[in-house]
Amino acid sequence: MKPTTRRTLAAVVTGVAAAVGVTATPAAASARAIPVPVPLEGAETALGMELPEVAGELPVPTAGAPEGPRYVEGRLLPERTLPQLPVRGGLPGLDLRQPVPHVLGDDFDHAGVDAPAAELRTLAPGLSLDAPLTAPNPGALGLPAPKLPEAGLLAPALQTVPVADLGVGPGL
Repeated sequence: MKPTTRRTLAAVVTGVAAAVGVTATPAAASARAIPVPVPLEGAETALGMELPEVAGELPVPTAGAPEGPRYVEGRLLPERTLPQLPVRGGLPGLDLRQPVPHVLGDDFDHAGVDAPAAELRTLAPGLSLDAPLTAPNPGALGLPAPKLPEAGLLAPALQTVPVADLGVGPGL
């Protein structure tokens, strides 16, 4: 294949990958949290007063692929007999706008809280076991020797960085 043909093919593949990436990104981002609006407009009209505006976001948890067991020399069972399952999701989000009766002065008639859905990564607990026998010993005619069994619990993990913004101002 000629170098110009390779370059042209690489440019086409890069362009297609960029186009697919641009169209796939909003769909992937929108699938992580589902917006939940709270309709209060009817009650606002019926009561004749300004009610808070409330909206939320519910995260959609997705399970990942667990790391496979790792075989270690000298053990009969793999290192992670029951692997940890990674789950990605998020903390629920909240968007709240509340009217306040000019408590802080004439310029401050609304208070707002914006807490977007935060990314949450977790690992389920796992288990690591080892049999009560050693690996076959060539010095003992290939027979394994007895030993104490081993059991270990892989601790669960939780990682997130929640954020929230609180603001007051005119007509937030």
